[in-house]
Amino acid sequence: MRETVIEIKGYPIKVYSFNTVVVGTGAAGLNAADRLAGYGQKDIAIVTEYVNAGTSRNTGSDKQTYYKLTLSGGEPDSVEELAQTLFDGQCVDGDHALCEAALSAQCFLRLVELGVPFPRNRFGEYIGYKTDHDPRRRATSAGPYTSKFMTECLERSVREKKIPIFDRLQVIKILTNGNRLRGILCLNLKDTREPEERYIAFNCRNLIYATGGPAGMYADSVYPFGHYGATGIAFEAGVRGKNLTEWQYGLASLKPRWNVSGTYMQALPKFISTDQDGNDPREFLFDFFPDKGVMLTNVFLKGYQWPFDVRKVRDGASIIDLLVYIETCLKGRRVFLDYRENPGNEAIDYSALSSEAREYLERAGATFGTPIERLAHMNAPAVSFYKDKGVDLYQEPLEIALCAQHNNGGLTIDQWWQTNVEGLFAVGEVSASHGVYRPGGSALNAGQVGSTRAAQYIAAHGIGEPLAVETFHAEVASSVSDALALGEAVLDETDNVEQIWIEAAKRMSRFGAAIRSLDGLLQAIAATKKELLDFNRKVKISSPQKLPKVYRLYDVLLCQYVYLNAMVDYIQKGGKSRGSALYTDPNGQLPYENLPDIFRFALDDGTRGDQVQEVSYVNGLAEFNWRKVREIPKEDDFFENVWRSFRENGNVY
Repeated sequence: MRETVIEIKGYPIKVYSFNTVVVGTGAAGLNAADRLAGYGQKDIAIVTEYVNAGTSRNTGSDKQTYYKLTLSGGEPDSVEELAQTLFDGQCVDGDHALCEAALSAQCFLRLVELGVPFPRNRFGEYIGYKTDHDPRRRATSAGPYTSKFMTECLERSVREKKIPIFDRLQVIKILTNGNRLRGILCLNLKDTREPEERYIAFNCRNLIYATGGPAGMYADSVYPFGHYGATGIAFEAGVRGKNLTEWQYGLASLKPRWNVSGTYMQALPKFISTDQDGNDPREFLFDFFPDKGVMLTNVFLKGYQWPFDVRKVRDGASIIDLLVYIETCLKGRRVFLDYRENPGNEAIDYSALSSEAREYLERAGATFGTPIERLAHMNAPAVSFYKDKGVDLYQEPLEIALCAQHNNGGLTIDQWWQTNVEGLFAVGEVSASHGVYRPGGSALNAGQVGSTRAAQYIAAHGIGEPLAVETFHAEVASSVSDALALGEAVLDETDNVEQIWIEAAKRMSRFGAAIRSLDGLLQAIAATKKELLDFNRKVKISSPQKLPKVYRLYDVLLCQYVYLNAMVDYIQKGGKSRGSALYTDPNGQLPYENLPDIFRFALDDGTRGDQVQEVSYVNGLAEFNWRKVREIPKEDDFFENVWRSFRENGNVY
């Protein structure tokens, strides 16, 4: 590490020079740094807004899944079969699927060695269970906090290696020269008031970007508070996006943000909606379902079929998601789960449920009492979780919405997780290794594999010193100056940044989430573009202490603009409803006659499953390219040949 100071626009900017900088302290970012050190890289550092924030450390579900190669029993499995499962998710590049399958066991067992408490039987087999989109029983779990355990164990390993962590720094600009990475510019969150302390830059040869999904785009989000993402400034730096249309949305509580999947639904809670002040409570599901048994069966199945899936609107539980969306987004009401009383305030006739729901509850011994009594009986930790967060389900209802949960798309990467900007690698959710569908828990595996691959490549091909500081200064001065000018332009006597962000996030949840119409998307694009064009003139803050929100808003608007355009391009290319997105189609069908026309749609027939949409943000416009997916590689597996090339270059090329 070298430390010096440069001056741009009158601001003294401290510059740290490293071979490699990792941005983010989630499971992928921490693993990247830990792996780099293990592969012999010395000159590395981690930059993060807040070590204890982020999705990996602060999210989960009633049983958070990690997806891996089968490591128990007699059921056959192989790297090729796992790769095929991942590839079958549609719009997936085969080299990514193969890498995620090939490194699955290595990455999983390393987490075990680091102390993540994945369960094994007395003979040492890591027993699995079946998850969604899983033809085997590859899923495992360490409980509700699987990813939290991962980050804690990885952080401990990183700190043992004495890898420096620069905390409370917000990345506001990725610095490039042409198509080559040069470094990053950060806002110093410890002291935004003093101009001489406000900005810090990193001069680096390699950047591993592990900033997570673009959570700040949405108002209705299950991403934890404190996680925003930083994908927009990557687009601004020239990084291409891929599969941006593909997300997972699902029902989640708002305070705290948590998926209400599994037993939270199988306990059969009451769904109520109120006005914005909490008055006029109504059990709105009864307005749609004339048969109470059918209604309760759908609520139960929502526990299994948690992410919104457009294929399951007519013949599955995703109709529940639409009914919640109608109440919150179309009617402007609030929706709650009430575990204190049964739906309809009367005892449940369990014989009216489907055989699947009835038999499950009978086997669980949960055909009695109220929802909270059933939930406590089946999954007491699920009740304790909310109690620990200040919500007593015995005493109060739980507010929910249809929320953004995971972005399957993201930044375009190659088989070593390097983007099209040389030296810039994207790992974890910010990268695009998934397609339309993916097995539950596969994102945790992908984050570990991608960060390992990036570290391997850097250790083999990214060694060496960063630029001389004088050269760095000359090459990035213009980009840094633009970022500083933005920070100066917004200073005023008034404040509106918070309100602009709230409105932008609400707009995205209304028009660019699970329900998308061409008219709504175009309306949202026009509003977003205007806000970007007028940003320096319209956005105002009364104190430099609010600069973090300004730079985040700028990133969010950039991100929204590119993502919304990707959705429009998908429609204009003939795309239909698939995955977790319902595209309004006037020529489609209504799944139920009593639904609004916005839910008229046509299902995608799968013929676009071998096509990938990529996007570049160029001169304020989104430019698109469609290409065929890369097939799963068929490599020469003759041992002597592989061994020979491995001795020559480690097969890192």
